[in-house]
Amino acid sequence: MIIRSVKEFLKLEASGGLLLMATAAWALIVANTPLQILYTWYLNIPISIQVGDLIIAKPALLWINDGLMAVFFLLVGLELKREFVEGELSSISTLAMPAAAAVGGLVVPALIYSYITWDHGVMLNGWAIPTATDIAFALGVLTLLGDRVPTSLKIFLLSLAILDDIGAIIIIALLYTTNLSGLSLAIAALAIIALIVMNRLRVTHIAAYLVVGLVLWTSVLKSGVHATLAGVTLGFLIPIDVKNEDGEPLAKKLEHELHPWVIYFVLPVFAFANAGVSLASVTWDVLVHPVTLGIALGLMIGKPAGVFFMTWLMCQLGIAKLPDRVTWWQIYGVAVLCGVGFTMSLFIGTLAFDEAGISYSPSDRLGVIIGSTVSAIWGYSVLRWALPAKEMET
Repeated sequence: MIIRSVKEFLKLEASGGLLLMATAAWALIVANTPLQILYTWYLNIPISIQVGDLIIAKPALLWINDGLMAVFFLLVGLELKREFVEGELSSISTLAMPAAAAVGGLVVPALIYSYITWDHGVMLNGWAIPTATDIAFALGVLTLLGDRVPTSLKIFLLSLAILDDIGAIIIIALLYTTNLSGLSLAIAALAIIALIVMNRLRVTHIAAYLVVGLVLWTSVLKSGVHATLAGVTLGFLIPIDVKNEDGEPLAKKLEHELHPWVIYFVLPVFAFANAGVSLASVTWDVLVHPVTLGIALGLMIGKPAGVFFMTWLMCQLGIAKLPDRVTWWQIYGVAVLCGVGFTMSLFIGTLAFDEAGISYSPSDRLGVIIGSTVSAIWGYSVLRWALPAKEMET
Protein backbone atom coordinates (compact mmCIF):
# COMPACT_ATOMS: atom_id res chain seq x y z
CA MET A 1 0.00 0.00 0.00
CA ILE A 2 2.77 2.42 1.00
CA ILE A 3 4.88 1.53 -2.06
CA ARG A 4 1.88 2.09 -4.34
CA SER A 5 1.22 5.49 -2.75
CA VAL A 6 4.85 6.50 -3.20
CA LYS A 7 4.80 5.46 -6.86
CA GLU A 8 1.57 7.40 -7.47
CA PHE A 9 3.11 10.45 -5.79
CA LEU A 10 6.28 10.21 -7.85
CA LYS A 11 4.30 9.80 -11.07
CA LEU A 12 2.24 12.92 -10.34
CA GLU A 13 5.29 14.98 -9.37
CA ALA A 14 7.17 13.87 -12.47
CA SER A 15 4.41 14.76 -14.91
CA GLY A 16 4.04 18.08 -13.10
CA GLY A 17 7.74 18.68 -13.63
CA LEU A 18 7.36 18.21 -17.36
CA LEU A 19 4.49 20.71 -17.33
CA LEU A 20 6.70 23.16 -15.42
CA MET A 21 9.36 22.89 -18.13
CA ALA A 22 6.79 23.65 -20.82
CA THR A 23 5.32 26.56 -18.82
CA ALA A 24 8.73 28.11 -18.20
CA ALA A 25 9.58 27.83 -21.89
CA TRP A 26 6.26 29.45 -22.82
CA ALA A 27 6.88 32.31 -20.39
CA LEU A 28 10.25 32.97 -22.01
CA ILE A 29 8.68 32.95 -25.46
CA VAL A 30 5.88 35.31 -24.44
CA ALA A 31 8.30 37.70 -22.73
CA ASN A 32 10.36 37.98 -25.91
CA THR A 33 7.61 38.49 -28.50
CA PRO A 34 4.96 41.18 -29.04
CA LEU A 35 2.86 39.20 -26.53
CA GLN A 36 5.11 40.74 -23.87
CA ILE A 37 2.69 43.68 -23.61
CA LEU A 38 -0.14 41.33 -22.61
CA TYR A 39 2.21 39.46 -20.28
CA THR A 40 3.13 42.64 -18.39
CA TRP A 41 -0.52 43.73 -18.29
CA TYR A 42 -1.55 40.36 -16.85
CA LEU A 43 1.06 40.52 -14.06
CA ASN A 44 0.04 44.04 -13.07
CA ILE A 45 -3.76 43.64 -13.00
CA PRO A 46 -4.84 45.26 -9.71
CA ILE A 47 -6.96 42.94 -7.56
CA SER A 48 -8.44 43.97 -4.23
CA ILE A 49 -10.67 42.36 -1.62
CA GLN A 50 -12.34 44.38 1.12
CA VAL A 51 -14.29 43.19 4.16
CA GLY A 52 -15.20 46.15 6.34
CA ASP A 53 -11.99 48.02 7.17
CA LEU A 54 -9.83 45.11 6.04
CA ILE A 55 -8.44 45.68 2.55
CA ILE A 56 -6.04 43.47 0.63
CA ALA A 57 -4.97 45.13 -2.61
CA LYS A 58 -2.20 43.67 -4.73
CA PRO A 59 -1.28 43.23 -8.40
CA ALA A 60 -1.90 39.78 -9.88
CA LEU A 61 1.79 38.84 -9.53
CA LEU A 62 1.71 39.28 -5.75
CA TRP A 63 -1.60 37.44 -5.42
CA ILE A 64 0.14 34.56 -7.16
CA ASN A 65 3.31 34.78 -5.05
CA ASP A 66 1.59 35.40 -1.69
CA GLY A 67 -1.75 33.66 -2.23
CA LEU A 68 -1.42 30.73 -4.60
CA MET A 69 2.00 29.84 -3.18
CA ALA A 70 0.44 29.64 0.29
CA VAL A 71 -1.63 26.75 -1.09
CA PHE A 72 1.59 25.15 -2.32
CA PHE A 73 3.14 25.52 1.14
CA LEU A 74 -0.01 24.08 2.72
CA LEU A 75 0.64 20.96 0.64
CA VAL A 76 4.31 21.05 1.67
CA GLY A 77 3.26 21.17 5.33
CA LEU A 78 0.92 18.19 4.88
CA GLU A 79 3.60 16.19 3.06
CA LEU A 80 6.28 16.99 5.64
CA LYS A 81 4.04 15.92 8.50
CA ARG A 82 3.14 12.66 6.76
CA GLU A 83 6.77 11.86 5.97
CA PHE A 84 7.87 12.50 9.56
CA VAL A 85 5.00 10.55 11.11
CA GLU A 86 4.79 7.51 8.87
CA GLY A 87 6.90 8.00 5.75
CA GLU A 88 10.50 7.81 4.62
CA LEU A 89 11.66 10.30 7.26
CA SER A 90 10.01 8.62 10.25
CA SER A 91 13.15 6.85 11.47
CA ILE A 92 16.67 8.06 12.21
CA SER A 93 18.23 5.40 9.97
CA THR A 94 16.41 6.58 6.84
CA LEU A 95 16.61 10.26 7.81
CA ALA A 96 20.36 10.55 8.38
CA MET A 97 21.72 10.47 4.83
CA PRO A 98 19.16 12.71 3.06
CA ALA A 99 19.30 15.13 6.02
CA ALA A 100 23.08 15.43 5.79
CA ALA A 101 22.88 15.74 2.00
CA ALA A 102 20.27 18.50 2.35
CA VAL A 103 22.52 20.43 4.74
CA GLY A 104 25.44 20.14 2.32
CA GLY A 105 23.17 21.24 -0.52
CA LEU A 106 22.24 24.33 1.46
CA VAL A 107 25.64 25.38 2.81
CA VAL A 108 27.92 24.99 -0.23
CA PRO A 109 25.84 26.96 -2.78
CA ALA A 110 25.30 29.68 -0.15
CA LEU A 111 29.06 29.89 0.35
CA ILE A 112 29.72 30.09 -3.39
CA TYR A 113 27.14 32.86 -3.86
CA SER A 114 28.48 34.75 -0.83
CA TYR A 115 32.06 34.50 -2.08
CA ILE A 116 31.13 35.92 -5.49
CA THR A 117 29.03 38.79 -4.08
CA TRP A 118 31.05 39.45 -0.91
CA ASP A 119 32.20 42.95 -1.92
CA HIS A 120 28.87 43.99 -3.40
CA GLY A 121 26.87 45.02 -0.34
CA VAL A 122 23.16 44.31 -0.63
CA MET A 123 23.73 41.63 -3.29
CA LEU A 124 24.65 39.32 -0.40
CA ASN A 125 20.94 39.26 0.51
CA GLY A 126 20.44 36.75 -2.30
CA TRP A 127 22.62 34.03 -0.76
CA ALA A 128 19.60 31.75 -0.18
CA ILE A 129 18.43 31.75 -3.82
CA PRO A 130 20.70 28.89 -5.03
CA THR A 131 20.03 26.71 -1.97
CA ALA A 132 16.62 25.42 -3.13
CA THR A 133 15.56 22.34 -5.10
CA ASP A 134 12.42 22.14 -7.23
CA ILE A 135 11.17 18.64 -6.48
CA ALA A 136 8.61 18.55 -9.30
CA PHE A 137 11.09 19.77 -11.91
CA ALA A 138 13.85 17.40 -10.72
CA LEU A 139 11.54 14.39 -10.71
CA GLY A 140 10.24 15.45 -14.12
CA VAL A 141 13.77 15.15 -15.50
CA LEU A 142 14.27 11.84 -13.72
CA THR A 143 11.11 10.36 -15.21
CA LEU A 144 12.46 10.96 -18.71
CA LEU A 145 14.72 7.97 -18.02
CA GLY A 146 11.71 5.70 -17.53
CA ASP A 147 11.89 2.48 -15.54
CA ARG A 148 15.69 2.42 -15.74
CA VAL A 149 15.62 4.47 -12.52
CA PRO A 150 15.27 2.31 -9.37
CA THR A 151 12.54 3.44 -6.99
CA SER A 152 15.10 3.64 -4.16
CA LEU A 153 16.94 6.38 -6.08
CA LYS A 154 13.70 8.29 -6.63
CA ILE A 155 12.86 8.03 -2.93
CA PHE A 156 16.33 9.33 -2.03
CA LEU A 157 15.75 12.37 -4.24
CA LEU A 158 12.25 12.82 -2.82
CA SER A 159 13.46 12.66 0.81
CA LEU A 160 16.32 15.03 0.09
CA ALA A 161 14.05 17.53 -1.66
CA ILE A 162 11.50 17.43 1.17
CA LEU A 163 14.21 18.22 3.72
CA ASP A 164 15.45 20.89 1.35
CA ASP A 165 11.95 22.44 1.57
CA ILE A 166 12.32 22.59 5.36
CA GLY A 167 15.53 24.58 4.89
CA ALA A 168 13.74 26.97 2.54
CA ILE A 169 10.87 27.41 5.02
CA ILE A 170 13.28 28.20 7.86
CA ILE A 171 15.15 30.69 5.69
CA ILE A 172 11.92 32.45 4.69
CA ALA A 173 10.75 32.58 8.31
CA LEU A 174 14.01 33.95 9.69
CA LEU A 175 15.23 36.27 6.95
CA TYR A 176 12.29 37.63 5.02
CA THR A 177 10.26 39.17 7.82
CA THR A 178 9.97 42.98 8.07
CA ASN A 179 7.83 45.74 9.59
CA LEU A 180 6.06 43.50 12.08
CA SER A 181 2.51 44.36 13.15
CA GLY A 182 1.78 43.43 16.76
CA LEU A 183 -1.99 43.27 16.26
CA SER A 184 -1.75 41.04 13.20
CA LEU A 185 0.73 38.74 14.96
CA ALA A 186 -1.63 38.50 17.94
CA ILE A 187 -4.51 37.48 15.65
CA ALA A 188 -2.24 34.94 13.94
CA ALA A 189 -1.29 33.52 17.36
CA LEU A 190 -4.97 33.18 18.29
CA ALA A 191 -5.65 31.38 14.99
CA ILE A 192 -2.79 28.96 15.70
CA ILE A 193 -4.13 28.31 19.21
CA ALA A 194 -7.57 27.66 17.72
CA LEU A 195 -6.08 25.15 15.27
CA ILE A 196 -4.21 23.38 18.09
CA VAL A 197 -7.41 23.16 20.15
CA MET A 198 -9.33 21.83 17.14
CA ASN A 199 -6.59 19.26 16.62
CA ARG A 200 -6.76 18.17 20.28
CA LEU A 201 -10.56 17.99 20.16
CA ARG A 202 -10.24 15.87 17.00
CA VAL A 203 -12.54 18.08 14.91
CA THR A 204 -13.51 16.05 11.84
CA HIS A 205 -14.60 18.81 9.43
CA ILE A 206 -11.78 19.93 7.13
CA ALA A 207 -13.74 23.11 6.28
CA ALA A 208 -13.34 24.28 9.89
CA TYR A 209 -9.54 24.06 9.63
CA LEU A 210 -9.56 25.88 6.29
CA VAL A 211 -11.70 28.75 7.60
CA VAL A 212 -9.34 29.29 10.54
CA GLY A 213 -6.46 28.83 8.11
CA LEU A 214 -7.81 31.70 5.99
CA VAL A 215 -7.85 33.93 9.09
CA LEU A 216 -4.28 32.82 9.79
CA TRP A 217 -3.15 33.59 6.23
CA THR A 218 -4.75 37.04 6.27
CA SER A 219 -3.23 37.99 9.62
CA VAL A 220 0.21 36.67 8.67
CA LEU A 221 0.00 38.56 5.36
CA LYS A 222 -0.70 41.78 7.28
CA SER A 223 1.87 41.05 10.00
CA GLY A 224 5.07 41.42 7.97
CA VAL A 225 5.85 37.69 8.13
CA HIS A 226 5.67 36.09 4.70
CA ALA A 227 2.16 34.77 4.13
CA THR A 228 3.25 31.41 2.72
CA LEU A 229 4.34 30.37 6.22
CA ALA A 230 0.66 30.32 7.18
CA GLY A 231 0.20 27.48 4.69
CA VAL A 232 2.98 25.39 6.25
CA THR A 233 1.63 26.01 9.76
CA LEU A 234 -1.90 25.00 8.76
CA GLY A 235 -0.56 21.84 7.10
CA PHE A 236 1.25 20.80 10.29
CA LEU A 237 -1.80 21.46 12.49
CA ILE A 238 -4.31 19.40 10.52
CA PRO A 239 -4.43 16.01 12.32
CA ILE A 240 -3.11 13.01 10.45
CA ASP A 241 -4.93 10.40 12.58
CA VAL A 242 -8.43 11.93 12.63
CA LYS A 243 -10.98 10.63 10.12
CA ASN A 244 -14.01 12.33 8.59
CA GLU A 245 -17.52 10.90 8.32
CA ASP A 246 -16.45 8.76 5.35
CA GLY A 247 -13.64 7.17 7.36
CA GLU A 248 -10.87 8.99 5.47
CA PRO A 249 -7.94 10.60 7.37
CA LEU A 250 -8.36 14.40 7.14
CA ALA A 251 -4.75 15.24 6.30
CA LYS A 252 -4.37 12.49 3.70
CA LYS A 253 -7.66 13.38 2.03
CA LEU A 254 -6.75 17.08 1.80
CA GLU A 255 -3.26 16.24 0.54
CA HIS A 256 -4.72 13.92 -2.09
CA GLU A 257 -7.18 16.57 -3.24
CA LEU A 258 -4.68 19.44 -3.25
CA HIS A 259 -1.86 17.61 -4.98
CA PRO A 260 -3.12 17.73 -8.59
CA TRP A 261 -4.28 21.35 -8.18
CA VAL A 262 -0.84 22.40 -6.93
CA ILE A 263 1.09 20.38 -9.50
CA TYR A 264 -1.06 21.21 -12.52
CA PHE A 265 -2.25 24.73 -11.65
CA VAL A 266 -0.50 26.56 -8.78
CA LEU A 267 3.11 25.82 -9.73
CA PRO A 268 2.65 26.28 -13.51
CA VAL A 269 0.90 29.63 -12.91
CA PHE A 270 3.72 30.70 -10.58
CA ALA A 271 6.34 29.57 -13.11
CA PHE A 272 4.62 31.43 -15.94
CA ALA A 273 4.40 34.61 -13.85
CA ASN A 274 8.01 34.56 -12.69
CA ALA A 275 10.05 32.91 -15.46
CA GLY A 276 9.36 35.46 -18.19
CA VAL A 277 12.72 37.16 -18.69
CA SER A 278 13.12 39.59 -21.56
CA LEU A 279 16.30 38.56 -23.34
CA ALA A 280 16.41 41.94 -25.07
CA SER A 281 17.85 43.35 -21.85
CA VAL A 282 20.39 40.55 -21.46
CA THR A 283 23.86 41.81 -22.22
CA TRP A 284 27.30 40.46 -21.42
CA ASP A 285 27.27 42.62 -18.29
CA VAL A 286 24.08 40.90 -17.12
CA LEU A 287 25.52 37.44 -17.80
CA VAL A 288 28.64 38.16 -15.72
CA HIS A 289 26.77 40.13 -13.06
CA PRO A 290 27.71 38.86 -9.56
CA VAL A 291 24.07 37.94 -8.81
CA THR A 292 23.73 35.97 -12.06
CA LEU A 293 27.03 34.15 -11.54
CA GLY A 294 26.45 33.55 -7.84
CA ILE A 295 23.07 31.92 -8.40
CA ALA A 296 24.04 29.95 -11.52
CA LEU A 297 27.31 28.62 -10.07
CA GLY A 298 25.68 27.95 -6.72
CA LEU A 299 23.09 25.74 -8.42
CA MET A 300 25.36 24.11 -11.01
CA ILE A 301 28.44 23.53 -8.82
CA GLY A 302 27.59 24.20 -5.19
CA LYS A 303 24.42 22.15 -4.95
CA PRO A 304 25.82 18.88 -6.38
CA ALA A 305 29.13 19.32 -4.52
CA GLY A 306 27.40 19.76 -1.17
CA VAL A 307 24.90 16.94 -1.68
CA PHE A 308 27.46 14.45 -3.00
CA PHE A 309 30.15 15.20 -0.41
CA MET A 310 27.82 14.88 2.57
CA THR A 311 26.34 11.64 1.19
CA TRP A 312 29.84 10.23 0.71
CA LEU A 313 30.90 11.39 4.18
CA MET A 314 27.91 9.73 5.88
CA CYS A 315 28.72 6.44 4.15
CA GLN A 316 32.42 6.71 4.98
CA LEU A 317 31.60 7.27 8.65
CA GLY A 318 29.32 4.24 8.63
CA ILE A 319 26.30 6.30 9.68
CA ALA A 320 24.39 5.46 6.50
CA LYS A 321 24.70 3.35 3.37
CA LEU A 322 23.72 3.74 -0.25
CA PRO A 323 20.15 2.77 -1.18
CA ASP A 324 19.71 -0.69 -2.70
CA ARG A 325 21.06 -1.12 -6.26
CA VAL A 326 22.31 2.47 -6.40
CA THR A 327 25.86 3.43 -7.47
CA TRP A 328 27.96 6.48 -6.69
CA TRP A 329 27.60 7.76 -10.25
CA GLN A 330 23.84 7.60 -9.85
CA ILE A 331 24.09 9.51 -6.57
CA TYR A 332 26.17 12.12 -8.37
CA GLY A 333 23.54 12.40 -11.11
CA VAL A 334 20.81 12.96 -8.51
CA ALA A 335 23.04 15.49 -6.73
CA VAL A 336 23.32 17.42 -9.99
CA LEU A 337 19.53 17.34 -10.41
CA CYS A 338 19.27 18.98 -6.98
CA GLY A 339 20.69 22.04 -8.72
CA VAL A 340 17.35 22.45 -10.48
CA GLY A 341 16.17 25.18 -8.14
CA PHE A 342 13.63 26.73 -10.48
CA THR A 343 10.29 27.31 -8.65
CA MET A 344 11.68 27.57 -5.12
CA SER A 345 14.71 29.60 -6.22
CA LEU A 346 12.51 31.98 -8.21
CA PHE A 347 10.25 32.31 -5.18
CA ILE A 348 13.11 33.11 -2.79
CA GLY A 349 14.42 35.50 -5.45
CA THR A 350 11.16 37.47 -5.26
CA LEU A 351 11.84 38.00 -1.54
CA ALA A 352 15.60 38.37 -1.35
CA PHE A 353 16.03 42.04 -2.17
CA ASP A 354 12.59 43.37 -1.17
CA GLU A 355 13.73 44.73 2.20
CA ALA A 356 16.42 46.85 0.54
CA GLY A 357 13.97 48.01 -2.13
CA ILE A 358 16.41 46.99 -4.86
CA SER A 359 15.68 44.87 -7.92
CA TYR A 360 18.33 42.74 -9.59
CA SER A 361 16.00 41.51 -12.31
CA PRO A 362 16.78 40.02 -14.79
CA SER A 363 20.04 38.90 -13.14
CA ASP A 364 18.39 36.84 -10.39
CA ARG A 365 15.85 35.15 -12.67
CA LEU A 366 18.44 34.60 -15.40
CA GLY A 367 20.80 32.99 -12.88
CA VAL A 368 18.04 30.63 -11.74
CA ILE A 369 17.07 29.71 -15.30
CA ILE A 370 20.67 29.14 -16.44
CA GLY A 371 21.66 27.18 -13.33
CA SER A 372 18.50 25.06 -13.35
CA THR A 373 18.66 24.34 -17.10
CA VAL A 374 22.32 23.31 -17.05
CA SER A 375 21.73 21.17 -13.94
CA ALA A 376 18.75 19.46 -15.60
CA ILE A 377 20.66 18.69 -18.81
CA TRP A 378 23.86 17.59 -17.06
CA GLY A 379 22.03 15.53 -14.43
CA TYR A 380 19.99 13.78 -17.11
CA SER A 381 23.14 13.07 -19.14
CA VAL A 382 25.02 11.61 -16.16
CA LEU A 383 22.11 9.38 -15.16
CA ARG A 384 21.48 8.27 -18.73
CA TRP A 385 25.08 7.05 -18.82
CA ALA A 386 25.19 5.70 -15.24
CA LEU A 387 21.94 3.72 -15.25
CA PRO A 388 21.84 0.25 -16.79
CA ALA A 389 20.03 -0.24 -20.06
CA LYS A 390 17.04 -1.70 -18.21
CA GLU A 391 16.45 -1.38 -14.47
CA MET A 392 13.42 -3.02 -12.93
CA GLU A 393 11.78 -0.91 -10.20
CA THR A 394 12.36 -2.14 -6.67
